[in-house]
This record gives sequence, structure tokens and C-alpha cells, in this order.
Amino acid sequence: MTELIEIEEKHRLRREDAAAVLRRLADSLSRHNELEFVRGAVRVRVEVPDEVEIEVEIEADTEGGSLEVEISW
Repeated sequence: MTELIEIEEKHRLRREDAAAVLRRLADSLSRHNELEFVRGAVRVRVEVPDEVEIEVEIEADTEGGSLEVEISW
């Protein structure tokens, strides 16, 4: 049986800092074909194949909004 790894985090950041997080993820995907997460003493590396599916969802109204980006393989 394959072990499931699930990491979920939620932070409140300035818009520019949120963009920096997205850039780091994008750079990791394009340069290293993997994603790496470090939480304390735990380091998780996930290899990502050359072809993925991407789903982008934007919801917005006068009181706020959200952007969800999901990449799956």
C-alpha cells in the first residue's frame, strides 16, 4: 500500500508575499520536476511528472474573493 502524504497550511500574508510563495512553487516545478516541503525536522519531496492537469478557479464579488489553483497528476 502506498503511503498518503497530505500537507495543508493556511497563512495570512501580504499580497506580494503570497505571490512570492507561488513563484517558489512554480520555480521548483519547472527547474527540479519536484516539490519540496519542510516542516520542522520533516522534509517531504514529491516528484511531479512532465505532464500535469491544472485547474484554476476564481470567485469574486464586492466583499472579497478567492483564487484556487490545483495541479494534479
